[in-house]
Amino acid sequence: MLAKFLVRAVFAALGLWVAAAIVPGVHFDSTGSLVAAAVLLGVVNAFVRPVVFVLTLPLTILTLGLFLLVVNALMIGLVAALLGGFHLDGLVSGMLAAIVTGVASWFGSLVMGDVKD
Repeated sequence: MLAKFLVRAVFAALGLWVAAAIVPGVHFDSTGSLVAAAVLLGVVNAFVRPVVFVLTLPLTILTLGLFLLVVNALMIGLVAALLGGFHLDGLVSGMLAAIVTGVASWFGSLVMGDVKD
């Protein structure tokens, strides 16, 4: 289970690194900040995101799931607020970073296959 979390953190770090390279408004001070942001994003997605998802479920249903992009951007924004070396310049940057990070995580799940815990 820890190995699966670490592999997901690696793909999250890769996604955040690509987001910092191509999305204006996403910045890291150092590689350590990038790794810390990836691990913290995994923790936030494991504990905070399910609560926010349930609380915003009516709005998510009303928008046919598009509000999940805002929820993901808010999770990345929360990580940026908690971590000093990670900077996000607004909701649009967060949404674009969420798309890039989501694609990287999706690619990671394809590479990992159906790994059992």
